[in-house]
Amino acid sequence: MQHITAHPNRRQALAAAAGLLGAAAVPLAMAQAPAYVDETWQDARRQRVVPVRIRWPQSAAPAGGWPVLVYSHGLGGSRAGGEVWGQAWADAGFVVLHLQHAGSDFDAVMQALVKSRSRAGLQEVANAQQLLARIDDVVFAIDEVARRKTMDKAWRFVRADGVGVAGHSFGAHTTLGVGGQAYPLRGALREPRMAALAAFSPSLPAAGDAVQAFAAVQRPTLCLTGTRDDDVIGNGATADKRAAVYGALPAGNKAMLLLKDADHMTFGGGRGGSRGDAGQGRMRPREAITTQLQAQHHALVARISTDWWRAHLMGDVQAKARLQKPAGLAALDTWQTG
Repeated sequence: MQHITAHPNRRQALAAAAGLLGAAAVPLAMAQAPAYVDETWQDARRQRVVPVRIRWPQSAAPAGGWPVLVYSHGLGGSRAGGEVWGQAWADAGFVVLHLQHAGSDFDAVMQALVKSRSRAGLQEVANAQQLLARIDDVVFAIDEVARRKTMDKAWRFVRADGVGVAGHSFGAHTTLGVGGQAYPLRGALREPRMAALAAFSPSLPAAGDAVQAFAAVQRPTLCLTGTRDDDVIGNGATADKRAAVYGALPAGNKAMLLLKDADHMTFGGGRGGSRGDAGQGRMRPREAITTQLQAQHHALVARISTDWWRAHLMGDVQAKARLQKPAGLAALDTWQTG
């Protein structure tokens, strides 16, 4: 069961075009459609509601279908999170699913903050139970894509495997968890439909050996962080610790973008006034240099992350070549691969 809460025209146009005119006409229908569709998906197995924002490409579907990217918001966010990245990825030919995670979303965090009257309230909802629920949300979304592909004309042109997963902050925890990070009470998840990852503002495990915890994260993984990307909820995170995730990941197919003067909210990908990661944004003032550089940083992150997906989900050799030495880096920005 689903409930469409906003912008239904794109999905209806796609279905009509697929049913009446065939695959070749689908891009013509999309040209007049809105930027995204908001739906409420129901996970009957867990009796859980998963709000989803779907961004459809405006380009023709390739022979194998449009690849899918699943995006997980940060603590206190919503399906509006990652707006800048999601639109860039959809423009590049990906179907982008922005998930909203009940229990660690905007409403849950606002309730925790009101109750605790301090930043400690954020830690109460950033717990292991919520992390596992988020991971299950991502797996459910991938399952739902596969189901819709067989039953819904609008989803006929979508690829149900070779999926990319990305997320910011708590969403980066979620991304690495789906990608194979092991936990004390739950071993590494083996999700064969995963093809690549992008972790925006990732964190080291709270305890234990990070190299061991990340040993099963074998998919190509992009880490994105900044020199001011530090603690926002009182858990002791530092910019150095976030950058250390890259070193702890298995060697062979990973990369890290480290931006000078980018802070935690830079990587949320929200525009002014967005509730994408509002729970964290309210807790930390931002430096003037960070806000001055945000538009430049957003453009760079959008371009590099898009090339990451194109290289690993589409086999785009030109994108792969650009990733060898990305253009637009400032003098003190860092790009590493290994």
